Amino acid sequence: MSAGTAGHVARSTVRPNSETIRRTPLRTFLYTDDGVTIDSVYEQGAAVYDASRSPSGDPVFVVAHGFTGDVDKPHVRRVAEAFAQYGAVVTFSFRGHGASGGRSTVGDREVLDLAAAVAWAREQGHARVVTVGFSMGGSVVLRHAALYGTGRSGSSPGESGGSGREGRTEAHTDAVVSVSAPARWYYRGTAPMRKVHWLVTRPEGRLVGRYGLNTRIERGGWDPVPLSPVQAVPRIAPTPLLIVHGDRDGYFPVDHPRMLADAAGDHAELWLEPGMGHAEHASADDLLARIGHWGSSQES
Repeated sequence: MSAGTAGHVARSTVRPNSETIRRTPLRTFLYTDDGVTIDSVYEQGAAVYDASRSPSGDPVFVVAHGFTGDVDKPHVRRVAEAFAQYGAVVTFSFRGHGASGGRSTVGDREVLDLAAAVAWAREQGHARVVTVGFSMGGSVVLRHAALYGTGRSGSSPGESGGSGREGRTEAHTDAVVSVSAPARWYYRGTAPMRKVHWLVTRPEGRLVGRYGLNTRIERGGWDPVPLSPVQAVPRIAPTPLLIVHGDRDGYFPVDHPRMLADAAGDHAELWLEPGMGHAEHASADDLLARIGHWGSSQES
């Protein structure tokens, strides 16, 4: 999957062998398999880049933000900076968020956005891709790993998020980290989630999303209903999977990560973080460092 011409940054063909340089971030618009433009940024990482050396041995972290986030939000940039200590980083805005096109489907067709970002990360020369998602993004990385696996073609029966991916083996991931994700759809058991459902399902809520949160939300419900996170996780094996959740998450209580871990079986790790709330805002620097270390230590 190739990047679009908008925002393309030309790079010199001269590659010095004896000098080291810092590669400037590359920002462009990617095109998903259903034709949506996705605002995306690639950063080499904090380490000095040796232009004579291929990045193929370095991991790249592809960060999938939560609902109403985008690539320029401070909490997303903080996550990117933390992971840059362990490898290269790709950040992007999901459809309907920030400068990306389309409208948010709140975790359904966002799988195509992540697939475009993963394929682009591989185009930069990286052999190992680690997808890390938060909240809505956490559900997306689980479904993406189940559908794209380790280069398998075709999509799961009845899964709307898999259209157009036959043969796109470059979009697979090598390790998955899901932070603060739901296990099941339509959960309304907490006050914050009831507010989210109002934002998504009510016309006045979508107006607040558009003008107050810079998030354009698709009208209407899912048809068909996509594969749920708890249905997805058994299909991820043998890809390494890390499930991270706070024991004070105000959106999804701890039965969600436990349900995911039980469904995943022995190939998944579960980190229940004492005192942690929800998603990027609640992810302390030391937790992000541990996630970065875990991701960089996984073999492809």
